[in-house]
Amino acid sequence: MPLDPVPISALQHWMYCPRQCALIHVEQVFADNVHTARGNAVHALVDEPGYEMKHGVRVERSLPLWSDRIGLIGKADVVEFHPDGSVYPVEFKHGPKRKHTHDDIQLAAQAMCLEEMLGKPVAKGAIYHASSKRRREVDIDADLRALVETTTLAVRTTIQQGTLPPPVNDARCDQCSLKDICQPEVLDNKRTQDRLRDELYEA
Repeated sequence: MPLDPVPISALQHWMYCPRQCALIHVEQVFADNVHTARGNAVHALVDEPGYEMKHGVRVERSLPLWSDRIGLIGKADVVEFHPDGSVYPVEFKHGPKRKHTHDDIQLAAQAMCLEEMLGKPVAKGAIYHASSKRRREVDIDADLRALVETTTLAVRTTIQQGTLPPPVNDARCDQCSLKDICQPEVLDNKRTQDRLRDELYEA
């Protein structure tokens, strides 16, 4: 049976916060803040499909991607096809150059889709950080590939079951555009009150 396709972007959302992922991909809600607005501005540079040649490298923008084996679908911001036959995906992010697993898993998923589509290995890719105008190269290693597969399964299960994970209520929430919808403080306080009530009854 064909797998229900999971959006590649959902893997990034899940690694950042499973509840954020479920709100977007199960509840179908979204909101913008300054961080998403900056991200949208960066992606506007590569959202128009097309290609160009740069120093012998074919640069494809907004390239559709899929994997029937894992069950993924999405698009790559940029894919470079080099004269030596190597394929190199590049994911655009608005922040400064720094390592984030939720960014790396998105890039790795793109690489794995390209491998299946093209029948050739994709060993490396890069995150382009717009604020610092620098690339951070990422090795698409065995650990990252395994993380793509396990995360895809977790996201697919959550979407199929229609479940909403509990809030985390930590530093991630201040950066999240869905904070007002999620209401992590209210839900976390209720969870604490329920726990204290249960402890009181048990005593």
